[in-house]
Amino acid sequence: MAKTIRRLAEKTPEVGETVSDFLLSTENISQRITIAYSGAFGVLKHRLKPVFESVESLPDEESEGPAFRVHERLTVKYESEKHISLHRRSDPIRDMVSDSVIISILLILILITSYC
Repeated sequence: MAKTIRRLAEKTPEVGETVSDFLLSTENISQRITIAYSGAFGVLKHRLKPVFESVESLPDEESEGPAFRVHERLTVKYESEKHISLHRRSDPIRDMVSDSVIISILLILILITSYC
């Protein structure tokens, strides 16, 4: 794949020129985003439940620690007392769910810090 991308990057296509013989599937791209979060993990899950239809706990043996899944598309894991991580494969729906969860987490952090 790197050779194909390099070949395409070597020559800039002219306006209207068709670029062919290139197919990139984003379904195989996995993403992990780590966010600084020092609040209680259970509170985070509790705050996300009213926003998203489906927030389900995962068994510890499946996720190697506390975790929950949002809309069956995004996994939120407790990494440490100061970090959580979001895990997902890339596609437009998962991107949208992930962006919404990140915004919700940031708003929760703002609420937590404004009360301190």
